[in-house]
Order: sequence, then C-alpha cells, then structure tokens
Amino acid sequence: MAVTKGTLVPFRKAVAVFTTAWTASPQLPAVGFTPNWSQEGFWRQSLRQVVRIGAGGGRVRIRLSNAYGTSPLRIAGATVARAGEGAGVEPGSLRRLTFEGAGGVEIPARGQVASDPAELVVEALESVTVTLRLDAATGPATFHAQAFATSHRGEGDRLDDLDGDGFGETSESWYFLSAVEVDAGRTDGVVLFGDSIVDGFGSTPGAGIGGNLLLNDSAWYGEKGVRRFGRDVLDQAGVEAVVVLLGLNDIGFSETDEQPTYKPAPVVEADELIDGYRELIRQARGRGLRAIGATLLPFGGSDHWGERAAKVSREVNGWILGAGEWDAVVDLNGVLADPEDPDRLRGVYDFGDHLHPNDAGYEVMAEEVAGCF
Repeated sequence: MAVTKGTLVPFRKAVAVFTTAWTASPQLPAVGFTPNWSQEGFWRQSLRQVVRIGAGGGRVRIRLSNAYGTSPLRIAGATVARAGEGAGVEPGSLRRLTFEGAGGVEIPARGQVASDPAELVVEALESVTVTLRLDAATGPATFHAQAFATSHRGEGDRLDDLDGDGFGETSESWYFLSAVEVDAGRTDGVVLFGDSIVDGFGSTPGAGIGGNLLLNDSAWYGEKGVRRFGRDVLDQAGVEAVVVLLGLNDIGFSETDEQPTYKPAPVVEADELIDGYRELIRQARGRGLRAIGATLLPFGGSDHWGERAAKVSREVNGWILGAGEWDAVVDLNGVLADPEDPDRLRGVYDFGDHLHPNDAGYEVMAEEVAGCF
C-alpha cells in the first residue's frame, strides 16, 4: 500500500469552507482514571472511534496527532462512515480516506497530519466513526483521556467491517484522532477552551482537558493552557472566537493533600492567572479571533475549596467582569451560583462533587454562552 510521510510543519488555518466539527485536545500517554490503551499502544490492530460532530457538510476530513509520540506513527489505512449501533457503521456510508492521495501515512514524532477530504454527507449532531489500521507497533499513543464515549479495538484489518462484530475490546478514551472537519461553508466556529468542565461539553468544538491548568504542566492533566492554546485553538479550521474557562484547578489543586494526581500544585495568585489570560487574549487577537472570558464557577464544598482559593477566585472573576480586556465576557458563576450561598453551585446544577455542573447546569451554561453571539 502506498504511504505518504507527514511533516513537522505546524497546521496553517484551513482554507475557506472547512470547519472543525469535533475536536479533542491531545494528551501524554498516562494511566488515567479508567483503563486505557495509551501506554501499551497498538500493533496489528484496528481502532474504531465514534465521535459526535457539531456541524454538517458534504465532505469530511480528519486530523491525526502524534504530538507525544517518540517515534514515527504509521497509519496503514483509514476509513470514515456515519455511525451505526455500537461499533457498526451505517450501510453504504463507509469511505476510504487518503493522505495526499496515498492510502496510508507516516506521522513523525510530535507531528500531525490531515487527510484528504472524502465525499460523505453528514448532519450536525450526528455521530461518525473513524477507523484506523495500525499494522506496525505504535509505541505509547497520544490520546485524550476522558472521551465520555466508547472506542473499539479489534485484531487485524477491520477497516471495512460494517457490523462492528470484529471489535472485541472497548475503551473510554480517544487515540491519535484530534479533529474531524467538514465543508460546512462557514467560518464562524467557536472553540471552548478549558478544563474538565469544558471537556464535558459536547455540542461545539471543546478544547478541554480534565484537570488542565492555565499556568502549569501536569503529567496527568496535559500541557498548560498558555502553551497548548496555539495547537488546540488557533489551528482549528473555520473558527472566529474562543471562550476561555480555565484557572480553577490552578487555584484549587493546592488546597488538598489527598489527591496525588494534583501534584505538583504550586500556590497561584490572581495576578499570575491574569497574566496568563492576557497571553491568551494576545494570541487570539493576533490570529483575528474574538477572545471571550468566562467567570470561574462556584466551588464551595469541593476539594478545591479553601479561604485562599476563594479569595483568588473572587479576584479573578472581578477582573474578568470588570477589566474590559476581553472582547466579551460571560458570567457563568452568576448563573450557576446558589442565591442563598453564592460560593456554591445551585443544587439543581451540581453534579454531586460541588465542582462540576450536571446536565441541567451545562444547558444553562450553553444558553449563557450563546448570548455572546
């Protein structure tokens, strides 16, 4: 099979009609909170991943990442299709993907590639499957830990498997796949950039990583926000704005000694976070994007809570709302706070850990963010 080689050249903004319909921010291979395949990698296997897209179009292409690979990644083949039941695909929708006309591609360590467009009609909010054939040992795999979706693995070449019966193993993470783009004919996309709260938001491109920090790298929770912003936001196709909801972990990780995954957890002050936000604003405007700041959510009663953390959070939110440095602001704290105890999430919006919103909370957040547009 013909194989083309990718390059280390960073992605330029995709031309014209293509829009990022789904994205997941790449992370280092890690143990994670649920069993995953990132550290063992893949060999002589096929990997089928199901993702829900936020925009429709008549052509589809994918983006693959070897951002944290230590050796070249060989993709022996790839397909895309409209999703069926489980690991199955909708009959008649399976399309072979090519890379500069070749059936496979080799992605250098720390590199990424995009496929050629495939003719496939897809609708907004439907699911598509992307299947990768990995015939050579991949080594540890660049992945996204918290997919909140099921990925499937099978032995051998399963690219053309329609019913999905050949995929006998499952995982709750995504591997190598970093974006699905469609020719939506519009360039008004919005990227949500942040931590686990953003990572659970599935109706628009969400460049969130659970546990992510604005100012510090983490072996568990990914590169710091100020470093990954270019890759995960600025290089997305068809985007005009970014909503930033990030910083609560920087504030709260130092409040507990009971979570080893939070370490190292340096104490962070408001002015340090504000400097980080200013860097994101500078980067966004430098690429012509609107930068929208979201206030940090209430977190009273959570393991992030403490007097110092509360003080810093109030100072940060005061700056977001009052400094006038963002192109727009959205007060998520205000709409989710308990009127009787504003430091806490309102009970009907609390997932249960006093830190993350539930489905009702996400719906309110979506409505509030939509008001910016």
